[in-house]
Amino acid sequence: MDIQYVDRRGTDCNKWDGQQNMFGEEGLHAMWVADMDFKVADCVQEALHKYVDLGVFGYMRVPDSYYQACIDWEYENHGYKMEKEWIRFSPGVVSAFNWIIQFMTEKGDAVIVTTPVYYPFLHAVTNNERKLVTSDLINDHGNYSIDFLDFEKKIIENNVKLFILCSPHNPVGRVWKKEELRLLLDICKKHHVFVISDEIHQDLVYGKNEHVPSLLAGDYEDMMIMIIAPSKTFNLAGAQNSEVIIPNQTLRDKWDKYVKGIRVLGGNAFGYIAAEAAYRGGKEWLEQVKKQIQDNYQYLKDTFAERLPDAVVSPLEGTYLTWIDLSAYVAGSDMREFMQKKCRMAVDYGAWFGGDRFSGFIRINLATSLDNVKTGVEAICSNLV
Repeated sequence: MDIQYVDRRGTDCNKWDGQQNMFGEEGLHAMWVADMDFKVADCVQEALHKYVDLGVFGYMRVPDSYYQACIDWEYENHGYKMEKEWIRFSPGVVSAFNWIIQFMTEKGDAVIVTTPVYYPFLHAVTNNERKLVTSDLINDHGNYSIDFLDFEKKIIENNVKLFILCSPHNPVGRVWKKEELRLLLDICKKHHVFVISDEIHQDLVYGKNEHVPSLLAGDYEDMMIMIIAPSKTFNLAGAQNSEVIIPNQTLRDKWDKYVKGIRVLGGNAFGYIAAEAAYRGGKEWLEQVKKQIQDNYQYLKDTFAERLPDAVVSPLEGTYLTWIDLSAYVAGSDMREFMQKKCRMAVDYGAWFGGDRFSGFIRINLATSLDNVKTGVEAICSNLV
């Protein structure tokens, strides 16, 4: 099975055609927002075609087969055995963790994140009028680890109520080991900190690295909600279907009460059908996508090593997003001017992930064709050498 690159320009996709809001202009070479430029697996298209051919798009009863497909995928690929009763719906992971913040904390409560981190985490805290607390990861020449002492210190000093965990970590590409998760979660348990675990990139892990579901790391079911989705794995973000995993009955009751109040009790038929089809038949397609991402990463890393030896490219253990330190070549204050005006590229700027201390960094999306990666890498290198 060969994956197929699709030129998405002119299709109203946000990545290529919706740059104005984030960048103030259109027409940039798009290597930013985290979705893929690959056509979905054949099994997904076939399932959706069958539904479209039916020609009736009324209310849908979510089939048991959808839940079973989710359960089977998680167990077969990550060793975690879920129950149907634990699974709840959200249109997206971001929606889910915003909702959880609202019903698990009060305005003014402190919420901690490990920075640099996926910037909707930061927005979720501030937009919901909670106090944002950050604990920076330790950066050892692009290799990142958790500063457990600082993390616990910040929790105590700020009376933190909730932690948003990113596993695998976006943007630095770390796949946390089981012992790292246990140390982190034991600190949270000790200080009665509730945990939201965003594991949307769980299937995009490379080499000998292994994703450990946070709920499998230890006895944390009464203090954690885990969120997964087929959206990043199978390029289904537009289908808006995520799974919220809540083994604890008390927490499920809180979730159910909240979503009843906002009346979001389920998703659309297209999302359920696409997700089930992908979980059941998309494994071979995913392996091809992962190979392409690894090839793209290796090209970028090798080219930078040769032409920009002082650029630091973090190891890609997981996700399809590469974190690059260009501070040896570009001042943080000049990064936007350099990337947009000189390179004509749309990338995610480091400052978005936690403030100006990361302004010398960029995040690049590798889930595209090698030609697109070459275009972006050449633009950066030729404007610096």
